[in-house]
Amino acid sequence: MPVQTTGHITYANWEERTVGSSEASPKLAHASVTNTFSGGIEAARTTCEYIIVYVTEKTGTFTGMEVLAGRLDGREGTFVVEERGSFDADGTVHCTFEVVSGTGTGELTGLHGTGSFTYKPGESPFPYTFNYDLG
Repeated sequence: MPVQTTGHITYANWEERTVGSSEASPKLAHASVTNTFSGGIEAARTTCEYIIVYVTEKTGTFTGMEVLAGRLDGREGTFVVEERGSFDADGTVHCTFEVVSGTGTGELTGLHGTGSFTYKPGESPFPYTFNYDLG
């Protein structure tokens, strides 16, 4: 039976570069991001890589992978989530994520789960929800 846990994400670093022509429309970019998760997921200084498509200067979609090493409701280990989302002209980000099958280590071996977050500009930290089971 799935368990739901919640917490907050604090953005720590965002390094973005354009891929290809900066004049292109739509524009493709790559971002390396560092976050810290607290609450049900405790993971400091995650590794996250995004590919971003800017449909306009302020709207678009993204996909990425994030490595979380730490604890999930007290169980220690590492896992990877695949993230997909979009961002609106006002800067609001909507994202869903899913555990990449087979990536759970330590006490998180067999982990499956999905989650989501919505970030609103100026909101730090921002909340997430994660539903999971350990198979």
